[in-house]
Amino acid sequence: MNTEANQDWVARSLAAVWHPCTQMKHHERMPLVPIARGKGAWLYDPAGNRYLDAISSWWVNLFGHANPDINRALKDQLDTLEHAMLAGCTHASAVELAERLSALTQKTLGLAFFASDGASAVEIALKMSFHFWRNRGQSEKREFACLANSYHGETIGALGVTDVALFKDAYDPLTRHAHVVASPASAGVDAAIDAIRALLTERAAHLAAVIVEPLVQCAAGMAMYDASYLTRLRALCDEFGVHLIADEIAVGCGRTGTFFACEQAGVWPDFVCLSKGISGGYLPLSLVLTRDEIYAAFYDDDITRGFLHSHSYTGNPLACRAALATLDLFESANVLAENRRKSALLREALQPLAKHARTRSFRERGTIFAFDADTEDAAFSRRFFANALQRELLMRPIGKTVYMMPPYILSDDELALLAQRTLDTLDATLAESAA
Repeated sequence: MNTEANQDWVARSLAAVWHPCTQMKHHERMPLVPIARGKGAWLYDPAGNRYLDAISSWWVNLFGHANPDINRALKDQLDTLEHAMLAGCTHASAVELAERLSALTQKTLGLAFFASDGASAVEIALKMSFHFWRNRGQSEKREFACLANSYHGETIGALGVTDVALFKDAYDPLTRHAHVVASPASAGVDAAIDAIRALLTERAAHLAAVIVEPLVQCAAGMAMYDASYLTRLRALCDEFGVHLIADEIAVGCGRTGTFFACEQAGVWPDFVCLSKGISGGYLPLSLVLTRDEIYAAFYDDDITRGFLHSHSYTGNPLACRAALATLDLFESANVLAENRRKSALLREALQPLAKHARTRSFRERGTIFAFDADTEDAAFSRRFFANALQRELLMRPIGKTVYMMPPYILSDDELALLAQRTLDTLDATLAESAA
């Protein structure tokens, strides 16, 4: 891996690029991976070394790199319309995408508001909920509730409903704090429902919305919980007159086994936030889907009652076209059923890890697999990352939680390779930590 071409790319990047979610000083010891191209589930560096993208490049790349169907759609769109503002204008890709996503909710969520990234979608949902209540004459409903260990983004508003100290503590003086209630992933469903009921009983007159990550709290270490929590939470929000926001940025688009994670609870929220996989990992895009009755509260001759939120690239035609091609792949390739087959294969191949003496809490939900390493090594995640690269895997543990969230296009042989080399990487990392 230490070729001259790779070293040049790395040196130039470290001198010019401030990388996200990174303590840059760690790159004195942790490798920075130069990527020259991608094909299928694999990424390649300038020297030709390859890495299986076991985390879908931060959970976005659903159908592989350089996917020919998405490429073809983007090339066609590029020759037609690259961008037009969505304020006062419209275009076919945005309209069709909004219609098709609404249809996937059985038109329960009839309107789509476009943005560029997940945190923006969360902020839109929060602002929209607050503004709805103000337009309804209930401006005192301006508080929010979130789950313990929740993650909803790193902009200032999104940090207000995030409960991961690593991301939030440094900016705590800037944030508007939400109520934090017990998570069903740690407290259990009954205790978590009791906690949110107690909060609603006390503060419903002041609460605009509750925001949750349905089924899996990803940044908390792939903490998973039963769908019955969502069913019961929906009923409580209805009972107390509080909105329910489902942040499906990481868990939507088939990740948990259904296109929307909320489907497994048999409920629809008042707002769904989508991003990451919706464009197949090609271009920044996010959406907030919401109900007709919420839209109606903004529909007025008075401009101040309108939702005056915007992004320059809102509804970008290229991003929308990538999303439409992604939805086409879901339909043409019977993806959800095929994912169930592949997950069963990967589950079986991962049994040596599930039964490993140094792993704890092996778990899965849809195409997400995770386990916790039994180690006291504070540098475990960085060591694991480096050892995985030596075995042609791109993996990025969250603390001591190792997870796999691969693209949906892995072959059976690639699934077997992923399982075996993850085991090999764990053993090598534990041995290195003990040395």
